Amino acid sequence: MSSHTRVALVTGANKGIGFAIVRDLCRQFSGDVVLTARDEARGQAAVQRLQAEGLSPRFHLLDIDDLQSIRALRDFLRKEYGGLDVLVNNAGIAFKTNDPTPFHIQAEVTMKTNFFGTRDVCTELLPLMKPQGRVVNVSSIVSLRSLKNCSPGLQQKFRSETITEEELVELMNRIHARKLSEQRRGDKILLNACCPGWVRTDMAGPRATKSPEEGAETPVYLALLPSDAEGPHGEFVMEKKVEQW
Repeated sequence: MSSHTRVALVTGANKGIGFAIVRDLCRQFSGDVVLTARDEARGQAAVQRLQAEGLSPRFHLLDIDDLQSIRALRDFLRKEYGGLDVLVNNAGIAFKTNDPTPFHIQAEVTMKTNFFGTRDVCTELLPLMKPQGRVVNVSSIVSLRSLKNCSPGLQQKFRSETITEEELVELMNRIHARKLSEQRRGDKILLNACCPGWVRTDMAGPRATKSPEEGAETPVYLALLPSDAEGPHGEFVMEKKVEQW
């Protein structure tokens, strides 16, 4: 594969929003699209579903809780493409409200994947981002709302300090965006977080108001921001609009 071939990659993409994002990118992105999943059989089955629609995604195994798995993907991208043009961090977990797992275990497992796993992916893959690359962290409105429910004094504390548990993913988004701006100033790489809304997935359940295809709209919009776009960058986006913290 030539280093001149553009490539987009979506994590956690064998079903739900991630699968819908891959489908849209296959239709709209001028280059290869890599679908990743932590289960090879499910990932390959997802690729076959898209191939049956006339699309041509590639598959690569990725467990974001496993640093060796992340590094194997990094090495693949470097060897096959010489870097990465679009990264959509979609892999994440959420416990159902009636799950009997003790809350402290739920919190630990959720944090391990949704924050630390995503952080590790960014640590390994952001150095591969090519000029005018796009990074999208599919997140949640929960942390934004939790901040708004705090007292003004506490809100200021959250905004002025580096990391709080409630806002780790959003703050990580800001931190990575700032680092990209400092270290790759002329490369016009844009990094944003977004909330896809309440989407009918295994996580949210069947009563949610949006289809996975509708949930994919904002992540795909951010992934395909034109090469001359100046922003958004380091923002939290819903329904293709920047949300104020």
